This record gives sequence, C-alpha cells and structure tokens, in this order.
Amino acid sequence: MDSVSVVYSKGRSEEKTAVKSLSLQIPEGEIFGLLGPNGAGKTSLISVIVGLLKPSEGQCRVFGHLAGSVEARRLIGFVPQELIHHGFFTVEEILHYISGYHGLGQNKSRIDFLLKKLALDEVRNRKVNSLSGGMKRRLLICKALVHSPKLLLLDEPSAGVDVELRSQLWQFVQELHDSGTTILLTTHYLEEAQRLCKRLGIMSHAKLLALDETGHLISSLAERYLVFRLKPDFPEENLRRRGVAGLSELKTRGEWQLKIEEGANLNQSLDAVGISWDSFSDFRIETGSLEEAFLKIVGGKN
Repeated sequence: MDSVSVVYSKGRSEEKTAVKSLSLQIPEGEIFGLLGPNGAGKTSLISVIVGLLKPSEGQCRVFGHLAGSVEARRLIGFVPQELIHHGFFTVEEILHYISGYHGLGQNKSRIDFLLKKLALDEVRNRKVNSLSGGMKRRLLICKALVHSPKLLLLDEPSAGVDVELRSQLWQFVQELHDSGTTILLTTHYLEEAQRLCKRLGIMSHAKLLALDETGHLISSLAERYLVFRLKPDFPEENLRRRGVAGLSELKTRGEWQLKIEEGANLNQSLDAVGISWDSFSDFRIETGSLEEAFLKIVGGKN
C-alpha cells in the first residue's frame, strides 16, 4: 500500500478525508493489528484492500495484484463489522452459494470442516435469519474462509460476542496464522491485539500515527513499574502514611507498585520512598500495557 488516500465527497464543496497518504506493507504470514478510535479510518482502509473503495490517491496491491481486481479478490477473505442477513437461505446453502461465487462447485469437505470448527454444524439446516447474533458472527467467518484465502481481513470480529466465543475465535485465528494465513484485524480489545499481533499500526484522524512491533511499541511508550513484596518485619504502615507520588498499594495481590520515572536512578527513587532492596522479599520490573501506549499516541489528537 503506497500513499493511499480516501476522500469522501459530502456535497458540492465539502469533503471528508478518511485515509490520508498512508503507506503500509504487511509481510506474508503475519498477524497485523490496526487500532484506532471510532472514525479513525480503519474500515475505509480495509475497504480499499477488499476493493469496495477505490483510493482517491495512491495504490494498493494484494500479493502483487491491484486491489479490487479479480485476482486480488480471490485471495481475500473479509469479515465485516455488520451482521449480514441472507433471507431464507440455510446456513449450508449460503456457504455453497459463496463457494460457487469463487468457482468452487465441489466444496463440501471445506464447508463441513468450517461448520464443525466454528460450532455451527448442528444448525447447518437452519435459516440464517433464525440464528442468534453470535451464530451469525461465526457464519460471517465461515463465509470469509470458505475459499481458503491467503489474506483474512477481520474488522471488529469479536464485537458483541460473549467471552467464551471470543476466546474460541482468537484461538482459531491463531491456528489460521500457524497454517500460513496472513491476517489483518481491527479490534477495540487491546489486550487481544497485544497477545496476538506481531506488529501494530495505530490510526487517528485518517493518519497512521504509529507502526512498530508490538513489544517495542509498549516498551518505548508505556510506563515501567517496580512491583515488590515487603518482608514480614517491615512496617508497611510507614509507607501508607508517607503518601509518596507514584507509589501505590496493590491490596488484592499483597504487593506494592512504584512507578519508574524515565531516566530516574532507581536507588534514589527507593531512598525517597524510605525503603531499600533489603526491604523486599520479592520484586520484579513490569512494563505497562498496550492501552497505556495507545492512549499516549492517540491522546490529545482527538
């Protein structure tokens, strides 16, 4: 994807830029996470890759093929945010129909595999409009995978689903990645993106603000903390009375947490609190979460 822009016309003289001069390359076989607040431009960008939108400027290619071309479409599986209804088709009928669209006249074994894998086998003969929201979400994933695509695009795939289904979904995504499928996903569940994605891009106001490996993005932007347990004979009440900035008690874990300021001398920080390394029965350094890094990048730009 090279310098792609998407501009919507809202009238004779009014325009809205959804994606602005964005360049991005996703290596084959990677799980890539695209994050950002609502309205950042994520769905517009995915629509360009799928071929639903033609970029106003720039060019997008999928495994060397121009986005929107027949060759590119054959390589893509797309799971949109919105639940799509299919009238009075049964679950199995709609999957055979989609298979035919991709030129797969005999695709029963693949359909059977997906229905079992996504726990839809028992409802294969039910009408799509009678399914629950969670079942319809799983059916969208079956549709996207029925032709064994090389690239899977997941636009908020876990939105509105329960915890158990979300866990099963991400486990399946990991299995697809292990089999060599390239995956681009958007999600508001940052802990899932942190666990699954090798690299992340963060968008806001149509721009790509950050692009980096997940671990490096977090370590370079999130806070660091010294988490420790005090020896039984240490008077913890002294710490509670001092009220030192950056020091907090994690009561549910029986631990304390001291924020490590950038460039700070840790020994001096401990002296300021009134403790030393000898005061600890156990300690470790923890890095903050992707949420902290995300808010630092996006904060102030919305």
